[in-house]
Parts: sequence; structure tokens; C-alpha cells
Amino acid sequence: MLYKEISSCIFVSQFNLNTMTNSTTNSNVTPAGVRPLSLIARDIHNDWKNVYFGAVPWLHAMRSMTSIGDNYGADSAETIVIYFLSNATTWRGETARRIKLELKDLLKSKKL
Repeated sequence: MLYKEISSCIFVSQFNLNTMTNSTTNSNVTPAGVRPLSLIARDIHNDWKNVYFGAVPWLHAMRSMTSIGDNYGADSAETIVIYFLSNATTWRGETARRIKLELKDLLKSKKL
């Protein structure tokens, strides 16, 4: 339990620790060989020095996700990856091609 005191009122937030474990019922666990979206986003950030402003919010959202089955607010990871790819057309190079292909493969695996 986490307690926060705001304006003399106490709000209690309970963290779901199941999202941090490797439970078989957890949608946040990525299958073997699939990199977490947060690591992919980190690699994008390290390679793409001047990120296009339209891609920034989607890249930021991907940094807090593990798998293509996650959600970020009301948006699914699938939607966020699609929007990121549509705003990443100015990102070029070997790393860009490799990572874009990796993200497209993740989307295809979600459809199966």
C-alpha cells in the first residue's frame, strides 16, 4: 500500500505486483525471443537523435510498456506502435529499418 497525503486527505493506492512477476496469466510477460517494447523504445531514442515531434508521444508511451498486449491509458500497445510507425517515416538508416521490421513483426504476431 502506498499512502499519499494531499490537502489533508489521505489517498490509498495499491500496486498490482502481479504485473512485475512472470505469471502465466500475466499479459505483460513477453514470449522468449521477443524484446520488451521499453527496450525497443530505448534503442530508438539512442539512435534517432532528432525525433520527429509527431512520434514523441508514441515513443514515450512505448518506454513504459513490456509487450504488444499492454495498454497505455485507453490505448492499446498495438495502436501505439501503429501510430509510432506512421510518424517515424523520417527516421532512416540500418537501425531504423531493423527496428521498424521488429515492430511490424510484433504487430503481425498480435494478429495471429
